[in-house]
Amino acid sequence: MSISMYQICVPVLVRALTNLSSVLAKGAAHAADKNITPEVLLHTRITPDMFPLVRQVQIATDMAKGAAFRLAGQDVPKMDDNETTFDDLQKRIDTVIGMLKGFTPEQIDGSEDRDILLQMRTGEMHFRGQDYLLGFVLPNVYFHTTTAYAILRGAGVALGKMDFIGKP
Repeated sequence: MSISMYQICVPVLVRALTNLSSVLAKGAAHAADKNITPEVLLHTRITPDMFPLVRQVQIATDMAKGAAFRLAGQDVPKMDDNETTFDDLQKRIDTVIGMLKGFTPEQIDGSEDRDILLQMRTGEMHFRGQDYLLGFVLPNVYFHTTTAYAILRGAGVALGKMDFIGKP
């Protein structure tokens, strides 16, 4: 039995973002319980040369939405990256999950060999669809969701492995 591009894209990304949403909810609750200004957590970094929590969430959601749109051969909608609260980040995640759920298998299946071109600060990156999804998007989404988890865990939020993995 084979697995389709849709199956390794949309449901996997929806689950990762849903779990990220739950992790952020625990972060917001922790801030309220411990009387920590939420902005402190939102601007926390693991190290000075890494992005803060808010940017980690923005990048994870950008990667996820970009994957589905690019694999479907559609232009990727831009987001303003102006989130300043936990609620703003939750709305962003909800928006991207809604976008992902709007795709059908027919739109994404068969995109294994679709040419994907990314304009990066360092230059162009060229991919075939399957390599883009498996070798670029998924590692990036998991990197940034893991980093968001680690930022909150390091700040004392009671999180465990199952918060990251979620329920199957």
